[in-house]
Amino acid sequence: MSEEKLQQLLARVRERLGASSALDGESHQQLGGVVGDIERSLSADAAAAPASSHAPRLASLAVKFEAGHPALAETLRELMDALVKAGI
Repeated sequence: MSEEKLQQLLARVRERLGASSALDGESHQQLGGVVGDIERSLSADAAAAPASSHAPRLASLAVKFEAGHPALAETLRELMDALVKAGI
């Protein structure tokens, strides 16, 4: 999985996050936090959170959003798969 594809997935998550005004503040903050952590992991000059922390956090958020925001949940799962394949 290329870094470009990961960046595209992250952009899609951010887009859906912005479009999901129905998310409560805590959910919005959690999702924004994990996306920010992933972006820092992809950045060559920043210290990142351990890679192993991304997939479980994304999986947990995907389950949380499944009923109310299925498109967001699907995008999170796709991002999680891409990160795992990239070894991030």
